[in-house]
Amino acid sequence: MFAAIPEAPQHAIKNRPLSEFDTDVAAVRAIAQATVSVELFTIPLYMNSMYSIYGTHQINSKGNNYYKGRQWPGMATTAKAVTANERAFNVIFSVFIQEMLHLQMAANIATAIGVNPSFTENSGLQNSQRGWICYGPDKHTIPCIVDLRDTNSYKDVRVNLESLNKNQIELFLAIEQPEKQAREELRHNANKYFPDVPLADWNPDKGFADLPLFGTIGYMYECYARYISMEYTDGQTLWEKLFDNNAVQKDMFNAHSTPKQPNDSHPQKEYPQFDTLFGPEDLDGGMAGSQNKAIDMMCAITDQGEGNSAGITHYRRTQLLRAVQPDYRESDEALKLDYPAYDGDGELAASRDAAARFHSAAFDHYERFQEISKDILHPKVAASEQLLTWEQWHAVAGNQWTAAMLTNEEYDAASAPQNIPTPDDVAGALNRLKSEGAKTVQMLSSVSAGAIYGITSVLDEYWTNKDTSFPYPSMVGSGDRMSICWAITGCSPNLSVSVPLPDKNILYHSCQGLDFNANKVTESEEANSQCAAIAVYHSCRGSNGCKAQGGCGFAQTDMVVKPEKEADKEALVAATPDRGSHGICGAPPGPPPTGTLYSAPSDNRCKTYGGCAVPISASQLFPASGTMTLYTFDYAPPHAEHLLNKNIKFKQGDSVFDTAWAAYSTVMSTRHKNPGEKPKPNDLRLALPPST
Repeated sequence: MFAAIPEAPQHAIKNRPLSEFDTDVAAVRAIAQATVSVELFTIPLYMNSMYSIYGTHQINSKGNNYYKGRQWPGMATTAKAVTANERAFNVIFSVFIQEMLHLQMAANIATAIGVNPSFTENSGLQNSQRGWICYGPDKHTIPCIVDLRDTNSYKDVRVNLESLNKNQIELFLAIEQPEKQAREELRHNANKYFPDVPLADWNPDKGFADLPLFGTIGYMYECYARYISMEYTDGQTLWEKLFDNNAVQKDMFNAHSTPKQPNDSHPQKEYPQFDTLFGPEDLDGGMAGSQNKAIDMMCAITDQGEGNSAGITHYRRTQLLRAVQPDYRESDEALKLDYPAYDGDGELAASRDAAARFHSAAFDHYERFQEISKDILHPKVAASEQLLTWEQWHAVAGNQWTAAMLTNEEYDAASAPQNIPTPDDVAGALNRLKSEGAKTVQMLSSVSAGAIYGITSVLDEYWTNKDTSFPYPSMVGSGDRMSICWAITGCSPNLSVSVPLPDKNILYHSCQGLDFNANKVTESEEANSQCAAIAVYHSCRGSNGCKAQGGCGFAQTDMVVKPEKEADKEALVAATPDRGSHGICGAPPGPPPTGTLYSAPSDNRCKTYGGCAVPISASQLFPASGTMTLYTFDYAPPHAEHLLNKNIKFKQGDSVFDTAWAAYSTVMSTRHKNPGEKPKPNDLRLALPPST
């Protein structure tokens, strides 16, 4: 039933009886979901420990200098990593990004054989309340792979969301360990792992939840490769029988600019030496070309992870010559162009993300984590060489946030924008939130879990709908939320908490006081200044139905106006909906089309491509100028929107909340309601960095 400790890879299966086809389909599709679930499992895990590292970061953008000299809570990548903290963050970031690549490739292979991959409840990682059930102080199993209590070296390791400590680095090493080492670790329990293919006692009614533990991620992919390569008595492989030429394929990494489709925001392929999806040239009905592509993607995943794809590559239907072995590393040139960085004056600077990723490109994940383990297990004498986490910093009595921590040598109070909180204001808010202890942890846990659900819920649709966009700002926003939890409290967000979903019968609001349902005359000042409900704390762009909530700096295109005559610039003639692809914040955008009208903060009708980062950071400023449309909404569900014959303009550097309040006040006047007084920002809005 289970393999012993083989010296060589398994051979491809030939002459498989056609009577076993339905059983094999059930098995290979279960493994397809397992690969998606395992890759997804690593992402919050790595991201959480990465953001537990002590530090602050700058938020700069092209052509803008309004955050010059400011530092914001939470570590980020560094172009020239010197300290132990900088090195560790860069290394984990490089792995974290490649895990997203692996998730993409696993999902693309899955859809190619008829699987709609699940990233939420049916992934086995979350429950029906959207809480993550795979992490915890009492958890010891890497999903689908291994129960660490069966190992020799990792039997006491917790599968938990923790600070970057000894437990976590050992957990990361256990996840990424090479197969030979893992087999030695499991020698005394080998009967429970490394199952033979075809899986024993399998039948067509079994599924993902019935899979055995594979022992290593690499061996799971080897079993996957052996299944799709299995040849039946009619001469066809399982891959050939299942491959769907019309499967949805997605690519976040190798999208690039072409003469027909310019892409200024991502001009070059990050991985030019190999493909990350099935392209037009692979639509061969399951012949050698597409099957080889599937094997190559599996090889890329295992080569980057544990550094060895030998057990998989021989399942190619045509073998590669030694001279043309693929290079699974990123392109340094492409990364610098795709991920530019800017200094405090808005001028081009060395790319931090490119440096972090390419510096580690020659090493597999196991080797990268071994380097970090040296700083954790054998710390240097010099303080600058000792890795420091937020948990350790907050554990020191008397440590408090100060304005000095939130500025650098370029900060000039006299020339700094006057429409955002000062460093002292932010430090005060951070300390007050810290003093609330468990209450703040609970709130930020809900925010973090909700932000991640905003991503995974979209991914459920992303690989079934060719028109659904990847929620890039959501990915960034979820990291921001996890980071701020560590920076304020020194604690990990608890992702096992239930994530409340918005009630479709309620017209929610995005931020303090921006409530269309409020009665500003009869209700208390405190009630009128309430922040958004936890159910709509999100980082959206595709991840929420945010009608009447959004526009928090990620101003998305509402409509493209084609005026009847050149002079009629304000006309709404022949207005056409736009999917928000020309957002002026978030993922690096292209230039907005002529006559673009944006969705306004607090009364957008955008629903699924609108505002990001509820609630609105008090430091959020618009990165460009434009004009916004205004809408009002019916009181009764489904709260249909009605375009008002009113627009408002915003300028580069304007406060997003002030613009939101102006939009809200204008709409309230059309509803014959008193908007009340604009509230002062609460501590959460003061503490939150502007959206990146």
